Amino acid sequence: QVQLVESGGGLVQAGDSLRLSCAASGLLFMNYGMGWFRQAPGKEREFVATVTQSGDGTLYADSVKGRFTISRDNAKNTVYLQMNSLKVEDTAVYYCIAGTRPVIVLREQVRYWGQGTQVTVSS
Repeated sequence: QVQLVESGGGLVQAGDSLRLSCAASGLLFMNYGMGWFRQAPGKEREFVATVTQSGDGTLYADSVKGRFTISRDNAKNTVYLQMNSLKVEDTAVYYCIAGTRPVIVLREQVRYWGQGTQVTVSS
């Protein structure tokens, strides 16, 4: 049974930083592209960032480029999202995702979803 378990969410102020972690189990981690999506209240779930199987390729949504960094540790079966200079508009539930493609930017490309972790940024 595949499990993606997110942690690290919370309530912070604008300008602060958070690091999300996602621990994967039940799959051969190094074979999967990994990433993060998010969903704000009343909005559709959207792509945030993705990292290739080896970790040498990354892609970001324009809204987070330069502020967020995705990385992975294949020895620990874990993917991270370092979020700096957080803005109120970053408030959302953040979902860890896995797929068989090197990069995953569309919901249709996601094979597995985590349960999500809430990130709330106050002004």
